[in-house]
Amino acid sequence: MSSPGFPHAVLFDHDGTLVDTEPLWEEAKRALAAEHGRDWTAQDTAATLGRPIPVTIARMREIGVDLDDRTMFRAIYEHSVRVLEAAQLEFIEGVGALLEELSATGIPAAIVTNATSEVARLTAAAAPRGLFRVVIGDEEVAAGVRPKPDPHAYLTAARRLGVDPARCVVVEDSPSGAASGVAAGIPTVVVPGIKAVPAGPGLVHLPSHRELSLELLQSLDPHAPSSPFHPDAVWRA
Repeated sequence: MSSPGFPHAVLFDHDGTLVDTEPLWEEAKRALAAEHGRDWTAQDTAATLGRPIPVTIARMREIGVDLDDRTMFRAIYEHSVRVLEAAQLEFIEGVGALLEELSATGIPAAIVTNATSEVARLTAAAAPRGLFRVVIGDEEVAAGVRPKPDPHAYLTAARRLGVDPARCVVVEDSPSGAASGVAAGIPTVVVPGIKAVPAGPGLVHLPSHRELSLELLQSLDPHAPSSPFHPDAVWRA
């Protein structure tokens, strides 16, 4: 049974959750490494997936790209923007319909990402007008918001929206992001991503983004007896 009073807000990850940018970030990092005569491998991508920019900077340095933090950050940003501007970003199938439902119902949303705030704002602008009222990204991390897997970013998004975190839903695709949502005490929906998210308490896994719907999110209300997040629910792996 669904609950019409739930959720009060939906907090979305960005890359791989709203838009399929993960391969584009990889392309940008590979181009930067090649510019300095180095190779960015699939292992490097896996080690930095869903992690904050400083993790990528450290990995670049490990493979031999010798730039100071400020220059490295700017280089990563410029290569990323170049790749993203050449691509035609669209919402992943299933996501657009959910965003329309949330907009029609008046449920606000936020984007919470460890990646660049500017790209996240571009995505927010492509959604129904006024839906994404908060964007948490690398600019916020630089200002003191602790990145995923710390829960701080999701808790900050809920606070800025003026809603109780426990009455929100997080939508994620990465292990670090899912861990962040669970640590924040927010029911977390996991859609398929590049890196598998292990099953565990606090998570609901979907087979595809196409399964996303407002009805599904409403059914996760922890106050509803049928909800997998109800205190009396029995968790099964």
